[in-house]
Amino acid sequence: MTVPLLHRRRPKASDAERPDGAAATAPSGQPRRLSRRAQIARDRSLLIMVLPAVVLLAVFAYVPMFGNIMAWSSYSPYQGFFGSPWVGWENFERVFSNPLFLNAVGNTLAITAFQLVFFFPVPVFLALLLNSVLSPRIRTTIQSIVYLPHFFSWVLVVTLFQQMFGGAGLLSQNLRQRGYEGFDLMTNPDTFLVLITMQSVWKDAGWGIIIFLAALSTVSPELYEAAAVDGANRWRRMWHITLPALRPVVILLLILRLGDSLTVGFEQLILQRAAVGVGVSDVIDTFVYYQGVVYGDWSFAAAAGLVKGVVSLALVLGANKLAHVFGESGVYKRA
Repeated sequence: MTVPLLHRRRPKASDAERPDGAAATAPSGQPRRLSRRAQIARDRSLLIMVLPAVVLLAVFAYVPMFGNIMAWSSYSPYQGFFGSPWVGWENFERVFSNPLFLNAVGNTLAITAFQLVFFFPVPVFLALLLNSVLSPRIRTTIQSIVYLPHFFSWVLVVTLFQQMFGGAGLLSQNLRQRGYEGFDLMTNPDTFLVLITMQSVWKDAGWGIIIFLAALSTVSPELYEAAAVDGANRWRRMWHITLPALRPVVILLLILRLGDSLTVGFEQLILQRAAVGVGVSDVIDTFVYYQGVVYGDWSFAAAAGLVKGVVSLALVLGANKLAHVFGESGVYKRA
């Protein structure tokens, strides 16, 4: 009697790395880790697509960081980075003892806090209103109208507000024609904080609406139907379904807003700086611009800008850590 030979099972294509870079599996069924070369071959199209953005980011964001060394020197363009005399921490001492810089920091924090309270909730409120509109055509029309000012430049925005709220603007002229005293909102330092917040809301609220509506689109309609069957009214459904769906996006944008809190609208403020005065319109960015570019004190301006960057980084890290405490992912999460 002959005994049949036991043939060894031929390895499948999934047992080894495939030439097309697909995920390989071990005989036990667990995914096998691809080599670095296989990963590059698999994702080469995506890497080629993202390469121009990486090059632009490196050239315009990371390479200029080398210029921060001028904050520790008395920089002169004629002597260069290495030929300029080294002064240590003298520029930073000048920054923290300069009353104009302290005034710019105060204005920056005041504008950020005011807009965080009165501007940040506006896109959330408008997104909730648009989400309750049943007609898709009406919702799309309103969203397009509100989103349109996002494409306007700050020059155009300030010009439109000047034509409406300036001393010779439309509202002031109508008041004078009816026997009332006119007003000039564009040159009043006391209302400048309200003015720039109105401009930011009109220009950028539509962009925030898109983000929050995208978050609301991920909520299953079955949740609202089940809540309605259980007897929940519209307010209860919004409190227990809609707002929890928006919470991760709100926290993420809040973290980014805090990280960008020391960078308030440079173009918006520098266009109106002469009209209302330096005392209320000068922020850190405009201060750095005038000290470095206009007055030529490069090292002093670099030190002020570096202080702003370090504080902004600390705010992002702190806000992200706070988001982890509340159970949210934040901007990043440690693996």
